[in-house]
Amino acid sequence: MKLLITTRADESCIEWAKLTHPIFHKYAEKVNADFIVLDEVFDCKEASGGIGNGTYQYRIMKHYDLHGVYDRILHLDNDMLLSPTCPNLFEVVPYEAIGSILEDKGSRRQQRLNCIKNSQTQFGDIGWVSEYINTGVFVSSKCHKEIYRSINGKYFVDWGTDDIHIGYLIKKYGYQIHELPFQFNHMTMFSEPWNNNPDRFESHIIHYAGRGVFDSEVTSKLEQAHMDYKRLYT
Repeated sequence: MKLLITTRADESCIEWAKLTHPIFHKYAEKVNADFIVLDEVFDCKEASGGIGNGTYQYRIMKHYDLHGVYDRILHLDNDMLLSPTCPNLFEVVPYEAIGSILEDKGSRRQQRLNCIKNSQTQFGDIGWVSEYINTGVFVSSKCHKEIYRSINGKYFVDWGTDDIHIGYLIKKYGYQIHELPFQFNHMTMFSEPWNNNPDRFESHIIHYAGRGVFDSEVTSKLEQAHMDYKRLYT
């Protein structure tokens, strides 16, 4: 079984890369996987107009080609920390399933469901009503490679970009989702009262997406990540 871990990064991510890529390299060695940075510009005019820099997010579509070489791929967003004891996600997620947390929960539920509905306005109704995936931590196998393709030559460019695009294709092809517990992708949304305010340091992966600041005295995501790194690794 040939395994790969990827992340998306370019010159705008230098400070994040200095902090997180050594952790990703070490984790890749631990699980016997290769590690690749997806730093090529994704050539897609439809994606480039998307909210949240769609071209950058759509670099994950390179997985279509990479699955020609690798049996399984784990994608990790550039802005996250893995705990030193993070389990092997290739063992957590069954080969036949796609591994992801689901975001249509708590305070984000209705907005995420609206995105799911919007995708079907653009691409056609497929009966997708729930299970908003997040590609920040995302496991796929070679048998799922079709989720990394355009839809009739187009890409979803509204809020949600690649999460919605890939989620649509997962539903369209009927692939099974192995829902990961939030501890494998702990964003600020999972530290809210609806989820009983869990301690992020009890999670396997802390993700600084979205607001990305957990502590009130911290002013930036990167500052938060550096503070959390010291607690995790020193």
